[in-house]
This record gives sequence, C-alpha cells and structure tokens, in this order.
Amino acid sequence: MIRIILADDHAVMRRGLRLVLEEQKDFQVIGEASDGREAVALVEGLKPDLVVLDITMPNMNGIEAARQISEKQSGVAIVVLSMHSDEGYVLRALKAGARGYLLKESPESDFILAIRSVSQGKAFFSPAVSRLLVEDYVRQLQDKDIEDSYELLTQRERELLQLVAEGKSNKDVANMLNLSLYTVETHRGNLMEKLNLHSVPELILYAVRKGVIS
Repeated sequence: MIRIILADDHAVMRRGLRLVLEEQKDFQVIGEASDGREAVALVEGLKPDLVVLDITMPNMNGIEAARQISEKQSGVAIVVLSMHSDEGYVLRALKAGARGYLLKESPESDFILAIRSVSQGKAFFSPAVSRLLVEDYVRQLQDKDIEDSYELLTQRERELLQLVAEGKSNKDVANMLNLSLYTVETHRGNLMEKLNLHSVPELILYAVRKGVIS
C-alpha cells in the first residue's frame, strides 16, 4: 500500500486528485493539506510514503515544503504539481528533493504513473515537460554553436548516467554492473566533469534533455 498526503490550496483540486488515487487499490490518501506549512507538519506526524505538493501555495510554497520534507523525512518520496513547464522550475523542484514533476493539465494516467514511478525511486516528468526540455536543449546547442558533451562519454559512463538518473545508488550500480564501488565512483566523477554537472538533480535534468530517461 502506498500511503499518500495531498497538498494543494484548492479543495476542489484535492478532492479530484483523491478520487483518482483511491481508484487504485494500492493507493491510500492518509491526509490533506491546504498549504506547504501544513504539509510539512502532516508528513512529520503521519510518515507517508509519498507526498504530492502543488508549487503555488500560501504560507509556504511547494518548493520550500519539498526542501524541508526531504531534509527532515528523507524516506518520503515527493511529486510536485505545477502549471509551469520551463527548466527553471523543474530544476528547483529537483534540487528541493522532488523526483516527480507533473503538469496540472496532465491526464489521470500520467498522475498514476508518476506516483508509482516515484514511489519506486524513479524519476517521472510529464511528457510535455520532457519534450520541451529536449527542444530547449537542442536550441541552446544550435544558438551557441557548441558540441554536445554526451558524445565525450564512454559506453560505461553512459550506462552509469542512466542508472543514476533512474535513482540507483552507487552501491546498486556496482552490483548491477559487477564493478567495485571505487570504480563506479570514479566513472561517476568523470561523467559529471565531462558534462559540467554538479549535482544529481542536474544530472537527472540532463538525462531527460537527452532522452536517456523520460
């Protein structure tokens, strides 16, 4: 059973999300919050598996709520709901601890898939967001007339990029690829340097832009 808390300042939106979720036999909505501050308190008290956060809420926005939840309750998965599809919002959400970024206009099937994916430690983005990120990245490369750093990666580094972006730890990767932890850490450091990335959220965003993960 995936235990879920919903946070959105619109009661009608929360009611609709609850109805969609509770049609799934393995989903249980255990609490609702109307702002970010209330969501943080509920998560601390109820210890859900996953929390759905609207970005724009009074008293405390969804990004700040995600940051506080991920700091205090690291085992709680976070899906962010937003009307914004641009890269800045996505990166801020990822850096705050979210692993799912869903547009409010998304179909119910995407919402359900986001909950399942993120609860399993994977990343999930609305297809429209993924498409825009890819298009923006290609446009940036063309405008700046620069080569794509992805081509500099070795085959092993490309494998590692996908696995880390999918939420695998260094230990998980080492076991899957039959490598030592030191070797994985070395490959990971090399790919981060080649791609000029400085954090896992940036790596996830890059992987989405390249179509490595969706």
